Amino acid sequence: MFRYTPIQHKALKLLSAPVGHIMLFGGSRSGKSFVLCCALAARALNAPGSRHAVVRRYCASARTTIGLDTLPKVLKSRFGSRVRWKFNKSENFFRFGNSSEIWLIGLDDGERADKILGKEFATIYFNECSELDYASVQTALTRLAQNSPPLVNRAYYDCNPPGKSHWCYRVFVEKCDPVSRKRFAHPENYAAMQMNPKDNRCNLPADYIENTLANLPLRQQERFLKGEWLDDEEGALWSYSMIDPHRKNSAPELERIIVGIDPAVNYSASSDYTGIVAAGVSADGEFYVLADRSMRATPSEWAQEAVKLCGLLKADQIVVEVNNGGELLGALLSGKDENIPVKPVRAFKDKYSRAEPVAAFYERGLVHHVGYFPELEAQMCSFCPGRYSGSPDRMNALVWAVSELAAFSPGCRFVTA
Repeated sequence: MFRYTPIQHKALKLLSAPVGHIMLFGGSRSGKSFVLCCALAARALNAPGSRHAVVRRYCASARTTIGLDTLPKVLKSRFGSRVRWKFNKSENFFRFGNSSEIWLIGLDDGERADKILGKEFATIYFNECSELDYASVQTALTRLAQNSPPLVNRAYYDCNPPGKSHWCYRVFVEKCDPVSRKRFAHPENYAAMQMNPKDNRCNLPADYIENTLANLPLRQQERFLKGEWLDDEEGALWSYSMIDPHRKNSAPELERIIVGIDPAVNYSASSDYTGIVAAGVSADGEFYVLADRSMRATPSEWAQEAVKLCGLLKADQIVVEVNNGGELLGALLSGKDENIPVKPVRAFKDKYSRAEPVAAFYERGLVHHVGYFPELEAQMCSFCPGRYSGSPDRMNALVWAVSELAAFSPGCRFVTA
């Protein structure tokens, strides 16, 4: 028989409170998205013909994590056979027997996202909102306009907390506009609640907290185990204050785009990620970080993802570190698409020495993150010489990409090997 945990009961009570914007934040696998999907489904069932949205940065992420996993589990375990529903896989929406709908939307989905956001909704749930930029969230909120009695329109949010300079910390903790820093006229309309893995222990593998989360680097433990908002770390090569002021919602026309790859040494359920980061350079010599598709996967899987990203961004080249895989890695990538140039590179300097010139570009305001990349930025802002545990795979991939672009841009050349 299904039972909510005590913290889930508390969260559901908050989600039904007379508050317009509600965020659940905390560590990994704490049950945030499960509870929010429960609340979303209940609202859809309580108002026939109502329409609701789950919004993520990438459509594929919304489909995989919510459409094919969390929401079906919620509907089966919480509501059972008494509720009729069907998932339209081609259009990415759930339709219930009472004609209500829950749509899955990826803001990266171009014209299709614009078309879906042309509809009106009674609820918008921003899943993993740390990956979204504030301007996109504000635009989506203009569609929170469906009149669906007895519902009062609501916006829900969740995240593993990133740095304190992120807009979601400004909005839900400081209760202020993240751009002007002016305090909201009605701060009571913004509520937040912390949920952590220890509160959801009964639904997790027996060793997940002690053997998985507790073995993360200390910086990542703060975020994914303890669910804490991150401060800038003293001595790190990067800080959030170097990234946030130069963040952009979009990139201009770019002269060259590179996908950098830092391959994991091996593959297992607990191995390092393979860093896959794309960046471009504009005609005026400024850099734009476009995507972080880092993943824990087999070589064939991450190679396929990198080639797919190249096609999506029309990248000019892949740069892959081959210290641990030799020329076989270059051959593997070329085998996925022989039309994409692949440049194998070897590291002759340590990670800090390779990263330092790229960090200098950030200090000069020459690097712009197009959107938010919380995992990448957390690695960057915790990378201290001699004090970083684990592999800064995403950061390494970024360094390779920007270094290659700098060699292409005459005004920014430096030696990185």
